[in-house]
Order: sequence, then C-alpha cells, then structure tokens
Amino acid sequence: MLTGFYREEDCKLEDLETLLARQTTLPNGSPAIDLKHNIPIYDAPALAGQLGDSQGRQALLSEWADVLVKQSGALLLRGAVEDQAALQAATDIFDDIVEDERASQSGGDHFAGAGANDRVWNALQKLCLRDASVFIHYFKSPSIAAVCEAYLGPDYQMTAQVNLVRPGGRAQVMHRDYHLGFMSQSQAARYPAHAHMVSASATLQGAVAHCDMPVESGPTKLLPFSQLYGPGYLAYHRPEFQALFESRFVQLPLQAGDALFFSPALFHAAGDNDSADIQRMANLMQIGSAMGRTLEAIDRAAMAAALYPVLLDETLTDLELSAVIAAAAEGYPFPTNLDTDPPLNGLASESQAGLMHRALAERMPKADFEIALGDYLQCRKA
Repeated sequence: MLTGFYREEDCKLEDLETLLARQTTLPNGSPAIDLKHNIPIYDAPALAGQLGDSQGRQALLSEWADVLVKQSGALLLRGAVEDQAALQAATDIFDDIVEDERASQSGGDHFAGAGANDRVWNALQKLCLRDASVFIHYFKSPSIAAVCEAYLGPDYQMTAQVNLVRPGGRAQVMHRDYHLGFMSQSQAARYPAHAHMVSASATLQGAVAHCDMPVESGPTKLLPFSQLYGPGYLAYHRPEFQALFESRFVQLPLQAGDALFFSPALFHAAGDNDSADIQRMANLMQIGSAMGRTLEAIDRAAMAAALYPVLLDETLTDLELSAVIAAAAEGYPFPTNLDTDPPLNGLASESQAGLMHRALAERMPKADFEIALGDYLQCRKA
C-alpha cells in the first residue's frame, strides 16, 4: 500500500498525461451497448434479467467496479429511471421546492458562484416526505442500486442534491468530490497518501438527468482515467491541471432518465449551459459507504415512516423493493448503543433497513411499525 504524504511538488502533468493515454477494455460478453470516449454505456432496462441472476449479477458488478476503479472511472446507464411518469413528477416537485426556497436561500454551489444555479439540498428526504409514492417509483431502479453496490458494497447510504442550471449558466471549475475534494490543497496534504485512496473509494457520484441534455446544455465534463492519478486532490487546485482538463475533457449527451456514475476522484465539472431554452436539471447522488460519513445528515426514520404505509400497498419485485429501502433507510447497524441494543442474534443488531424488510414481510400494521421504529431509535441513543 502507498505510504507517506503527497506534496505539491509531486503534481506533475506528464504523470497524469500517461494515465490519460489508456483505453477502456471490457470483458468478452459485456452487455455494454456502446463505448464512447472510453466510457461504457448500458441499456439499464435490458439488464433486469442479468441483475436477477446471482452469477450474472456478480459478473456485471465486477465489470462496473473495474470500470470505475481501474479504467475510465465512469459509466452511463441509459434509462436507469425507467418510470417516466415518476421522473416527471419528481421534476415537478423539485421545481416547486426551488420556488419555495428561492426567497430564503442563495442556491449556491460548492464549485460555482452563488446565483449561477438553483440547488435543492437534501433532495432525497424532501422528495420522500413530499410524495412517498413518487420516491418509490423513482428509486426502485435495480440498476441504480446495483452500481452503488458494485462500487461500495451493500448497506450504502444514499444522499442527493438537485442542481438546476438555466440557459446562460456558467460551468463549474474542475474538481474532485467529497471527502478530500471538499478540502483546500493544504488541508488535503495533511492526510497520508493511503487516505487519499480511501477517500476515493468511500463515495460514489451519480447524476440522473431530468431532461434531455445535449452537449450544448452542459452535461458533466469528465476526464477519463484521471481518478487513477495519486496526488489529484492536491493537483486539481493548480492552474496547469485546470488548463489540461479544459483541453481534454469529454461529455456525453444524456436523455431524461439516464444516470451517469463516476468515481469521486475523477476530474470533472458541470458544463456551460449554452442552450437557448433548456432548464438543465440533474439529481446529483452522493452515495456513501456504510463504513464512512456521508455528505448530508438525513432523517432516515422520517423517510421510513413516510414510505412504510405506501409500500404496504405497492406491488414491487424483490429487487425493486430492495432498491427503494436501500435508498431510504439506514442499512448499517452501527454505530449503536450496545448496552441497550446488544447483538442478541449474531454479531450485529437489526438495522433500520432490516426492520423495514421484516415489517413488510410480516405485513406489520402501520401503527405497530411506528412503535417498532421508535423503539429502534430509542435503544440506539447514547
């Protein structure tokens, strides 16, 4: 494992350029329907059969992990949100939230000036609490759940923030993302080199297109293979690396319902919206490992309580139900208070997601579920 610390003098353009010369190679029999700019593209609805087969699922998840970690660092799922009615309903809800919040918030962005965009922070929870049914049909996508699991393993933690860039909106500066990507160069340099690798593997970035996004509307600019560059959390701040990015980035046009996923260490930036009339809306997913800290604090108990009675009346496949619960509930049983929440039936106590699965399987009445959820929260308090 890499040891020591990165220094600013370790940031050499020629080392990055060597990585950028690589080409993506996919295994024989890959279900990818296209390969553009070294980024593989998949037809998400067509993957349902493979994702439902244990061996086929493992092969596909291994392929996606290889692409995200060792190859170009990005992949595109066409039609990941297949339910267009749910996608439009979510778009309408996000538009309403933007209008509600505009008077009191700046709509600022981590990597663009305030006022350039409209932002909906904690869009995951806000969508769930405004319309649980829309949330279910939006997040029931087995392919979205599968790519999260491919990169992070099970029990991942979903967060999401909506970004709305209007015609004339300017691009972000090139960057890496959370964790170390949200630090200054000097702050990131204090973390040992192996921690830079951990940061890159602790979060997955995703973006669901809520409208068709031709290149002129500014879909995400990407620099394939740049996630492999070790000192990148220091280098992206430097002007020569910014200039290289602007001369070498690629973009993929998106259709409404497509989902682009990429490593948080990939050099990237939202593009200029040079269109005449496209209100470019994307739901930006920051999905965290169960073993890390996510970007946002989410009231997952409130989401579980809102979803449960609606899920009782829904007819979903096992994969769809698992995807919805994974997007909403806390899947990891730690941290907890082991005095009041001991692992009586194994090495860990029941997780919030486990409680939801069990309650739905038992057809637990809504009132009983709310009591069980309250007990779950109480026994975990410090």
